[in-house]
Amino acid sequence: MKTARQVLETKPTQAIYSIQPGATVYAALQIMAEKGIGALLVMEHGRIVGILSERDYARKVILMQRTSRETLVRDIMTSSVIYVRADQTTDDCMALMTQHRLRHLPVMDGDELIGMLSIGDLVKDIISEQRFIIEQLEQYIAGAR
Repeated sequence: MKTARQVLETKPTQAIYSIQPGATVYAALQIMAEKGIGALLVMEHGRIVGILSERDYARKVILMQRTSRETLVRDIMTSSVIYVRADQTTDDCMALMTQHRLRHLPVMDGDELIGMLSIGDLVKDIISEQRFIIEQLEQYIAGAR
């Protein structure tokens, strides 16, 4: 089983995208659309102060009849950010995501932010690992005949 760090290392891009809490939600949506991502870390003075997801936008802007050009990120971001350590397993990550109904997890190495995992990253890794195990079992069975 891989660790969060190992899954991060397999991602095509390891860029960490963020926005400041005083930016508009519209600016955040522009970044998410441009980068093809579903969440942004909200950073202030080099520290994580929140996370903003498409879900936050849908529930706290659209449904509350606000506008994205006038609403600030700080007004709708999720402040209590759940994260994983770099050495935690993919099972640990999936358990946290399931328990807390999350789609994105920042990965920390001590006090340093080293990346962000999405549910898609984890599912892709788990499928790859299962495919490898199936191939090994098929080879074992074929060799046992």
